Amino acid sequence: MEAYNLKDISKKLDELITAHQIVKHENKKLIADEKAWQNDRQRLLQQNELARNKIAEMIARLRNLEKEPQD
Repeated sequence: MEAYNLKDISKKLDELITAHQIVKHENKKLIADEKAWQNDRQRLLQQNELARNKIAEMIARLRNLEKEPQD
């Protein structure tokens, strides 16, 4: 078993604190990115639904035009 002196322990503790701060910062960024992606996904789903509805309306109008008697 290695014997650690106080200086080595203090240095290692500083390294661990720095690593913890970096990981904590990265985690906050990842959470913010995830939120942004979820918002984008929701917006895209809404746009997709609007497009789907517009296409359905256009198809219905075309079908109605086909049914109208030609003058």
